[in-house]
Amino acid sequence: MARQHETMDRRATVDAKLTELMLYAKELCPGALVAISPLQYEDEDGHVEVVPPVSLSDPDIDRLELSLAARAADIFDQTGLYIVCAVLDPIPQ
Repeated sequence: MARQHETMDRRATVDAKLTELMLYAKELCPGALVAISPLQYEDEDGHVEVVPPVSLSDPDIDRLELSLAARAADIFDQTGLYIVCAVLDPIPQ
């Protein structure tokens, strides 16, 4: 039973950290589309994908990417969770 409790605690932590990263991405870039996924691949615990608006400049996209990576690194240091963050190319409308 303890093993199941550990798994549930870990899942809750993953969900909380994915939500934290999603909200942080929206704070940094309100016009971005943000998707999160708790799917695990090998050593990854989840994914965050951000599609910035076309109007966002390249330097701003770089800052967004670096800020998300820094927050994900902080989460890794605090929890051991490896959440991959990707800032994708804007989609022209």
